[in-house]
Amino acid sequence: RPILDMSYSRHFLDFQGSSIPSSMKKLVVTKLSQNFREAVTLQQDSPVPLPGDGDLLVRNRFVGINASDINYSAGRYDASVKPPFDIGFEGVGDVVALGLSASADFTVGQAVAYVKAGSFAEYTVVPAKQAVPLPSVKPEFLTLMVSGATAYISLKELGELSEGKKVLVTAAAGGTGQFAVQLAKKAKCHVIGTCSSDEKGGFLKSIGCDRTINYKTENVESVLRKDYPEGVDVVYESVGGRMFDLAVNSLATKGRLIVIGFIAGYQNPTGLQPVKAEFLPAKLLKKSASIRGFFLNHYLSEYKMAMKDLLKMYERGDLVCEVDFGDMSLEGKFTGLESVFRAVDYMYMGKNIGKIVVELPHSVNSKL
Repeated sequence: RPILDMSYSRHFLDFQGSSIPSSMKKLVVTKLSQNFREAVTLQQDSPVPLPGDGDLLVRNRFVGINASDINYSAGRYDASVKPPFDIGFEGVGDVVALGLSASADFTVGQAVAYVKAGSFAEYTVVPAKQAVPLPSVKPEFLTLMVSGATAYISLKELGELSEGKKVLVTAAAGGTGQFAVQLAKKAKCHVIGTCSSDEKGGFLKSIGCDRTINYKTENVESVLRKDYPEGVDVVYESVGGRMFDLAVNSLATKGRLIVIGFIAGYQNPTGLQPVKAEFLPAKLLKKSASIRGFFLNHYLSEYKMAMKDLLKMYERGDLVCEVDFGDMSLEGKFTGLESVFRAVDYMYMGKNIGKIVVELPHSVNSKL
C-alpha cells in the first residue's frame, strides 16, 4: 500500500509547544455589497486550517487594507464566486506549521509575507511558492506586497519613465501613491502629487515630491494649466471620476495615463463615477496620448523580481515605507480583526498617510 505516514505532521505542527489553537477568528464575505460592513461578518470560531504538503500555516501579525477590499466583497472581481468566501489580500507573520515539501525552503518560526485571498484571519494557509521570506516581522514589509509592487511594476512596464519627465500622482500620500512618488523621483522625473491636507503635503515633500496640490484648497486644473502649460507626461491615477477627466485633459503630447484604480467609485452601487468618455477618442488622437489599465494579477511574472528590488531598496534606506496604524483615528490604533471595519472606513474618508495596516496581537502564552 502507499506509505501515508502523517506522524511527521506532529513535529511540524507543534513547534516547542507553540499551541496552535483548533479555532480562530476570521472575516468572511457573507453577502455581496459595496457596503463593507454589510458584506463582511467576523466569525469567532472557524477551524484553523491545516497546511498541505507544499503549504505553510502563517500566524498573521499584520494585515494590509486595500481600496479593492470593497470591490472584492462586492463581487466585482469574479462574478462566479458566491458567498461565503474569505477576504483580505496580504499579510505578514510567522510560519507556525508547514508540510514536508515546504520544509525544504522554510522553517517554523520564519517571518514571511504573502499576497493571497484570506489574510483577514488569525491563521492563513499559504502555498510555500507564494511566500516571500523576510528578515523579520515588520509592518513596513507589508506596504511593499501590493501597494509597492503595483507602483513598481506599472511604472516600469507602462510608464516609460526617463529623466526630466513630468509625472502626476493622484492620491499621492496613500498606500501606493507614496511609492509612485518615490520611484518616479528615482527615475529623475519631476513629480506632482495631489492630496487632501497640508499634513499630507508635508509628508509628500519629505519623500521628494516637487509640487504638491491640496485639492481641498487649490484648484488642481488651474494649477496644472498655469504651472505645466505643456502638460504632464505620465499620470499614475487611482481616483477616477472628475480626477480622471482632469488627468486626461492635462496630458502632454504622447502622454500616458495609467489607471490603477478608481476609488471614488468603489462604494457606489454601480462601482463607477461617470467620466466624459464621449470626447476621449478625440482627446487621445489630438495628443497621440494613451490610457493603460494596470491590474497586478496580470503581471505576476514580474512580481518576484519587483519584490526583490523593493526589499533591497528598503533595507538600504532608499525607500520610505510609511505605515498608518490609525493612531489618529477616533477610536485609536487598528488592533484585532474587528478593527478592519474601522480601517476600511478610515481609508474611504481619505484620512490615511501611507499604507493602512491592522495589527493582530496574539496571546502571550505562545512560544513563538
